[in-house]
Amino acid sequence: MGDLDPPGAVSRRFPPRPESVASARRFVRASLDGAAPEVVDTARLLVSELVTNAVLHARTEVEVSVRVRGGRVRVRVDDHRPSRGLVPRPCSPYAGAGRGLALVERLASRHGAATGEGRKTVWFELWPDGPQPPPSEWGAVAPPPGPDGTVTLVDVPGALHSASRQHRHTLLRELALAAAAGHGLGVRPEELATAHDADNVLSACVAAALEEHPPDADIRSLSLPVPTDAAPAVLTLRRVLDLAEEAARDERLLTLPAFPRNRAFHQWLFDQITGQLAGSPPTAWTVVPREPDTGPPEPVPWDADQVRAGRVPTIAADEENRIVAVNGPAADMLGWHPDDLVGRRLTTLIPEHLRKRHIAAFTSLLLTGRPRIVGRSVPLPALHRDGRLVPVRLLIQTQETADGRTVFVAQLTPRAAASGQPPRTPGGSRSAEPREPNGPRPPAAAERGGGTSGTEADMSALEWLSLLADTGGALSNTPNLDEGVRGAGRILTQRLADWCAVDLIGEHARVDRVCVVHRDPGRLRPEAYEGGLPPVSGTARGPLARALRGAGPLLLTEIPPPGRAESPLDAHYLELFERLGADSAVVAPLRARRTVFGALTVARAGGRQPFTEEDLPLIGGLVRSLALGVDNARLHQETRNIAERLQRSLLPVLPDVGHLRLAARYAASSTTAQVGGDWYDSFVLPGGAIALVIGDVAGHNLDAAITMSQLRSMLRGIAVDRQEPPDAVLHRLDMANHSLYREATATCVYGLVKGPEGGPWTLEHSSAGHLPPLLTTAEGDTRFLEEGAGMLLGMDPGTPRPRAGTPLPAHSTVLLYTDGLIERRGEPLDRAMERLRRHTAALAREPLDTFCDELLITLGADNADDIAVLALRPVPPS
Repeated sequence: MGDLDPPGAVSRRFPPRPESVASARRFVRASLDGAAPEVVDTARLLVSELVTNAVLHARTEVEVSVRVRGGRVRVRVDDHRPSRGLVPRPCSPYAGAGRGLALVERLASRHGAATGEGRKTVWFELWPDGPQPPPSEWGAVAPPPGPDGTVTLVDVPGALHSASRQHRHTLLRELALAAAAGHGLGVRPEELATAHDADNVLSACVAAALEEHPPDADIRSLSLPVPTDAAPAVLTLRRVLDLAEEAARDERLLTLPAFPRNRAFHQWLFDQITGQLAGSPPTAWTVVPREPDTGPPEPVPWDADQVRAGRVPTIAADEENRIVAVNGPAADMLGWHPDDLVGRRLTTLIPEHLRKRHIAAFTSLLLTGRPRIVGRSVPLPALHRDGRLVPVRLLIQTQETADGRTVFVAQLTPRAAASGQPPRTPGGSRSAEPREPNGPRPPAAAERGGGTSGTEADMSALEWLSLLADTGGALSNTPNLDEGVRGAGRILTQRLADWCAVDLIGEHARVDRVCVVHRDPGRLRPEAYEGGLPPVSGTARGPLARALRGAGPLLLTEIPPPGRAESPLDAHYLELFERLGADSAVVAPLRARRTVFGALTVARAGGRQPFTEEDLPLIGGLVRSLALGVDNARLHQETRNIAERLQRSLLPVLPDVGHLRLAARYAASSTTAQVGGDWYDSFVLPGGAIALVIGDVAGHNLDAAITMSQLRSMLRGIAVDRQEPPDAVLHRLDMANHSLYREATATCVYGLVKGPEGGPWTLEHSSAGHLPPLLTTAEGDTRFLEEGAGMLLGMDPGTPRPRAGTPLPAHSTVLLYTDGLIERRGEPLDRAMERLRRHTAALAREPLDTFCDELLITLGADNADDIAVLALRPVPPS
């Protein structure tokens, strides 16, 4: 046999125990005395991995043989279980297990394996000098012994399968080490051996099935040749993994417990194997019911380039809470350069008063796998580099690496500009696809059996008008510009072109490619094409530069290679054609109000009828319609952002009163793009009393925000001028509101906190149809202040208004809030108020900033209404 060693080799046998790994390393070092140090180190590493594999999987005596000749080293590792074939697995730098064969492949000059009677051998050679021959190939994966059945796994998610397999291997390896140290963790030795065997058989079956797929195939289903008697061993593997997961959750293992979706995938996998071997039909993973927190059926594979290329501010962190990727918009928002943030702890961007909470929640997530805010839109503050707080709405999603790690990807939307649309994933895709406008789309020309060009020759006048209407509807049916443009792009690629691109000019003449849409979604990764473009310089002479200057529509029948470009913008544009392919294209300027603000490119490839001069007038009309829709969407978005900034500018700076702590928060709705009428206010009256105000004007539009600002200003003026009790001030405010704004209705609480610096303090308040203030003592006792409740503003200004007085104990907290904090559709108000009471009781001793932020994080996630919160706490001098 070519794998046998010639005379001169030294060998030693080792028992199947974990300590044999260290003994084998020492033996190799002694046997290679005098060899090159790098060769010795590599040989020891590879022997360590191979002996570990033999101890864990073969569980027989291991023999290691070493021979040196001419400076070249040959090592072989034998065990006595030839039936346990080799299962080479893909290996990443972060893999925690299964690296032995992969390391041999990467580091050895030659390697191979052979089986003989009663023996299995793995050998490798290390050559410190001279040219190296191509590496040897491992033998084919040995199929499991015995008769086979067939198990079909339908809709296997690639990333989740890889992550779950890696986690399974890591758990079993650590269980074996724990058992060798005398800590069985409730697993009997024979069960652990059976679990290892079942895991190896399963890995061998999957490896054999993978050989039937191209290396780059997107695996969706596998047919596994599984031994017909494997079901009992698979059940044992399931029980052992369940015990290991329990030990991991109790922190008795170094391995972290799996996330819910990983556990659900393992249960589905084992159910499919045992069920199908018993005669049951296969069930696809994508149709299996699962708990809400198990996540989507197919987790998003991790790709750092998606984060870096995205236009939405995005930060990604690993399981060690370190930032692994950040894009420019996120770094700019928080005052950093992207490279300065990578490698830092995520707590760098978390305000100090929330860091303990973050660490506790993150640790709980890793230990239990149960997310609290993952997948939810949560309002909270981020920490700017200069120390100020930046209000953002945070959306965290998990992504899976091929080697089993989890990456946490967070999108940060400034609350003053939150669009409320379904958030983009880092690559530019959406978490929810928009509906096609105007109902079902007409079939494309190819689907009707006609020509494939989709131009005037193949489209009737009615179909062409339908195309114009539907592209316009895609933009008018959503207030979000990017989403509308992407919807229009889908329609264009379904009926007119193979792919299209939209480039828009933004602030400071910056050109952004807001979307690239392909007829075949599988052909395109948007993050690879979208984002900022090079500037339109004076040397730019290409078709895109000409269109952005107002020329066109331009017909492109021959696409030059990028090497002939005269500027970075031209080269970037031609690379798009080279990568997506195009036989012809039309690029046209987007123009409205006598200003060019972008360009549309539509292209055809793959042998379709090319665009011609006759198509230009029709496409020109389409572009004019599209430009009008884009311009209207831009105007709407600009108006909305102005209104939101106006609304935020009206939120006051709280007064600084030594013995009274004050904190406030405002969060726009996560589900609406409109502004609202929620507001809070606090100021010091000339007599020394502290005024507290919270209110909500009916409506969610610019009119509500304007009315809010007017009521706020009137209330301030009346309160400061008259210095009357709260009921009298609200009465005067209602009279003024009725005289000036007869159709405006609003709720409001106006309160006065009085008392000397050392106490006692009292709160006098009157409510105009608003939710009652909540008083929480330092001991956690809570009480809603329901006295002093009266009618809404704008209903009947002549109705008398009540007033109530309440003593405020030291270190107690008065909370004023709007309904967006607690109300949920379909839930009784009493239950919502009881939930608020429980949370404030739990937070009674927290600092006031933490108190407010925790309420928004816990209760304000995914809120369907705006939220305003104002809290006051009397603190006597120490």
